[in-house]
Amino acid sequence: QVQLVESGGGLVQAGGSLRLSCAASGRTFSISRMGWYRQVPGKQRVLVAGITSGGITDYADSVKGRFTIYRDNAKNTVYLQMNSLKPEDTAVYYCHAEDGWRNDYWGQGTQVTVSS
Repeated sequence: QVQLVESGGGLVQAGGSLRLSCAASGRTFSISRMGWYRQVPGKQRVLVAGITSGGITDYADSVKGRFTIYRDNAKNTVYLQMNSLKPEDTAVYYCHAEDGWRNDYWGQGTQVTVSS
């Protein structure tokens, strides 16, 4: 099992920045990929950014050039640096991890609200 604990959400004005953190515990050696998803009411949860254990990253087109995902392997923590935030970035952000057996793990979610 893998446990994920997120932090760093909050309220920010448009154009501002936030950094989300996701600390993994448990069988962290089994994690092959981590990422951030977001969800707004009435819509599906969608991928924002992902990073493999080898450091390969991918991003949703809507956040390319503004968001950066990176990880600190020593701390078993993945971060999402969000710059130039827009009101449409407002959502609940969830940390996700996938292990080598294709099991999915989710954090509890953290609210990000961007005011115009």
